[in-house]
Amino acid sequence: MTVVAIDGPAGSGKSSVSRAAARALGYSYQDTGAAYRALAWTALDRGVDTEQPDQLVALLHDFPYSIGIHPDDYFVRVGATDVTDAIREPRVTAVVSAVARVPEVRAFLVELFRSVIRSSSTPGIIVEGRDITTVVAPDATVRILLTATEEARMARRSAELSTESAAKTAQQLSSRDAQDSKVVDFMNAADGVVTIDSTDLDFDQTVSAVVDLVRTSD
Repeated sequence: MTVVAIDGPAGSGKSSVSRAAARALGYSYQDTGAAYRALAWTALDRGVDTEQPDQLVALLHDFPYSIGIHPDDYFVRVGATDVTDAIREPRVTAVVSAVARVPEVRAFLVELFRSVIRSSSTPGIIVEGRDITTVVAPDATVRILLTATEEARMARRSAELSTESAAKTAQQLSSRDAQDSKVVDFMNAADGVVTIDSTDLDFDQTVSAVVDLVRTSD
């Protein structure tokens, strides 16, 4: 099975590009950030203090997480509860970095991500997130850092979140990257990782760049 690992900062288009590329290639698609968000949602739902690492680690013993990895049948569930939309709420976004920086949480979820990769029945899978090329799948067939200038990323995120001001969007984007960069370097390509800078590319061109890179690696 071909494994494609994609990393990148917030607003770089990782999720939408990865999903579209997976669809074009006939691959599965895994959004690893969804698991961190789902755990953050679970913590809030159960009244757990997200600033207390021990309480977050305790949650891992009962975290019935599942995700749809078909590009056209994407869902995120915790138990029987569909949280696909709920994990994108601002209250979850506000605490997800605190959840993601707990080492025991990261170790647990890395193993979960690898099990999801193994569960794929398609010829390949695209896995995107923050430390996929270096930690989750360092031996992936194709390893990509998808990036863009901060201005381009802010503009794209603002377009997605039309209810929020550009200033607020910029603050959230910078804050998220600053928090997450304390745990993992997703701004610089590791050895063997190909950088795709989408600053001057539209969505379709960015998808094509990923698809072409995967196809030429076969």
